Amino acid sequence: MNSENFSLSEKIVSTSYIRQGSQARRGHEQLIRRLLEQGKCPEEGWTESTIELFLSELALMDSNNFLGNCGVGEREGRVASSLVARRNYRLIHGIGRSGDIAAIQPKAAGSSLLNKLTNSVVLDILKLTGVRSVASCFVVPMATGMSLTLCFLTLRHRRPKARYIIWPRIDQKSCFKAMITAGFEPVVVENVLEGDELRTDVEAVERKIEELGAENVLCVHSTTSCFAPRVPDRLEELASLCAKHNIPHIVNNAYGVQSSKCMHLIQQGARVGRIDAFVQSLDKNFMVPVGGAIIAGFDESFIQEISKMYPGRASAAPSLDVLITLLTLGASGYKKLLSERKEMYLFLSQELKSLASAHGERLLHTPHNPISLAMSLDGLQAESDKAVTQLGSMLFTRQVSGARVIPLGKEQTISGHRFLGFMSHSEAYPCPYLNAASAVGITREDVTLCIKRLDKCLKTLKKEGNAAQSSSPAEPSSQGDPTGE
Repeated sequence: MNSENFSLSEKIVSTSYIRQGSQARRGHEQLIRRLLEQGKCPEEGWTESTIELFLSELALMDSNNFLGNCGVGEREGRVASSLVARRNYRLIHGIGRSGDIAAIQPKAAGSSLLNKLTNSVVLDILKLTGVRSVASCFVVPMATGMSLTLCFLTLRHRRPKARYIIWPRIDQKSCFKAMITAGFEPVVVENVLEGDELRTDVEAVERKIEELGAENVLCVHSTTSCFAPRVPDRLEELASLCAKHNIPHIVNNAYGVQSSKCMHLIQQGARVGRIDAFVQSLDKNFMVPVGGAIIAGFDESFIQEISKMYPGRASAAPSLDVLITLLTLGASGYKKLLSERKEMYLFLSQELKSLASAHGERLLHTPHNPISLAMSLDGLQAESDKAVTQLGSMLFTRQVSGARVIPLGKEQTISGHRFLGFMSHSEAYPCPYLNAASAVGITREDVTLCIKRLDKCLKTLKKEGNAAQSSSPAEPSSQGDPTGE
């Protein structure tokens, strides 16, 4: 309804009522206008009616929704199912063009506007959460692993002779396979044990650079968010090292946006040294469906170069999901979620510590990891070699998802590379352990139920272990006592 239509409506319904409706409509339009003017996440969240009005207006700007449109091309935004059309708010054309994911589509002004606004709003959130000097970013419809691959492939054009990527070890398959898929050879640098924490061996990284030759190294591939007792890499030292040797630096920040500590590390790394790009997951940080990531950096031209490396058009679904989510939450709502996550981290830490103590275990001391916690399972390992892995199965069948149980000595081969002690980020971590994480969206009830069920599982395993010991034949003592006493 425009002003002319409202005027015509006054001839049908009382003028005062129509004007009241017109004012209400203007309230929605003012919010939309502010978003278009500022390109920032609104401080307060929008109502669903405002968001749906906005998306409807965008969709009407795409050619597949033009009245009387006649499409004779191979891609005209045709959708067989009305359910699919509604699921996508009739924004069917996707984002970008065949040569550039950030390009404007002549047939889809609305979808193009959606893409540009989403990138702008997400950039604002990255600044809000701690990386204030970030210059550019874009949402890509791939998860973190493939987004890292896209960064490595872009660097190939800048460093055609490079064969190696130096990678402080983190036992997560997708970031390792990202390097393999891009056609490079990962050079794994083992972590060093400091107390309970596994930390970056910066000296070993520099030795590898000197051994291989800086010109043969594509980049250093570091990590922020990770499972304890691994902690975020020493980003400042690595960034300084990369600047010193003129080597690019790509950061896997998969679920680090929700952590002010991880974001601060990136900001400081860029301030004192070199960080070329950092990649983060949409679903892990913004509670949207899996399938999207944000590639961001401090040099706008390099981020544009990465976006142009993406072949073909792309799905608009991840951009649409994250924009709807951020407009719903607003900046204040997202900051509240991050604050609640920090509170739940402290609560989870206290509860795990109490539980560990009750079972003769301990909460591993990992103060540099702001998201993940780990509890030793030494006693369980002593009961039985299988008891540790059995605990993981028991938790899963009791609907405790996300907890990871890490046994000793596991081996895994990934793309021809053999890892000893796989999942523990170390060839020989001193004890088996259980992981739990306080990630964005976690509730007090999640923690309470997890601790209750974990306690029950540990008691059951201990009881079974005691029963097995009492039923096994007694071994003679060294004095030949047949009772074994």
